[in-house]
Amino acid sequence: MLRNIIAWVATAVAFAGIDFIWLTNAQGLYRPALDEVLSPTVNFSAAIAFYLIYITGVTVMAVLPTGSLRAAAGKGAMLGCFAYATYDLTNQATLKVWYTHITVADIAWGTFLTASAAAIGWLVASRIPSR
Repeated sequence: MLRNIIAWVATAVAFAGIDFIWLTNAQGLYRPALDEVLSPTVNFSAAIAFYLIYITGVTVMAVLPTGSLRAAAGKGAMLGCFAYATYDLTNQATLKVWYTHITVADIAWGTFLTASAAAIGWLVASRIPSR
């Protein structure tokens, strides 16, 4: 149980830290293209809910069931690609203001971010002896 908790915390810290860097530096990508649909403030309840749910999914599906760093990163990459593609392609299919370059960049980001967080979560958790 301790290993699972440590895996979740390590994955969460990695995900949030790496995503923070992206979100504070990628405004030049999103704001010009999506300014008319972006909220002027962040809905922190929704953001926190996303992080809790998504990081739990990454931990359960990519970190804990894998036996190697490569497998954790690979499963994380697939999960990130699928999840971010679902979001971006649905937006592109249903919103008047959504652009292909946003879809491509965001899917690439989600793939990299989730693979990285899963790999870091696995690395930390693998140092904890299993009982």
